[in-house]
Amino acid sequence: MHVHTPIKVRYGETDMMGVVYHANYLLYFEDARIDFLDALGFSYAERIEGAGYMSPIHDIEIHYKSPLRYGEAGVVRTSIAQNLPMRTVYRQQVYRAEDVVKGEAADAAVRPEPQLREGATPLVDALVTVCVVERDTFKPVSLRRTFPDLYAKYDAIVEEA
Repeated sequence: MHVHTPIKVRYGETDMMGVVYHANYLLYFEDARIDFLDALGFSYAERIEGAGYMSPIHDIEIHYKSPLRYGEAGVVRTSIAQNLPMRTVYRQQVYRAEDVVKGEAADAAVRPEPQLREGATPLVDALVTVCVVERDTFKPVSLRRTFPDLYAKYDAIVEEA
């Protein structure tokens, strides 16, 4: 499963060369992870924060391959790369908007997942590892024990990185 989150590069997100400042991709990734959870029917604000937990970043590995520029439209493509009891690794890739096309579904009732145009390559490719912690103590908790329904959904859609 992939969730595609659109982004439009604003002037304030760029450096003097007119390209997205590298740290701003982290903001795009954060929005995309929230969209990913929403697509699973699991609201971050209600289900995680509302239950007294947070999900901070534990580790990030990012490869910048080609720039996205001011005024361009992009898409963050998010999937689950690894599902562990204490950590989740998301694969997050940025593509130009024109590299993502609407998919076709055999069944009209099924909403097709957008597909990548043949030959499309990510501009940015990242593995973002997050954990779940108690809000008050920052003590890590097991996703499998604390949110077994989310853990099971992740287990069903994981794509090894």
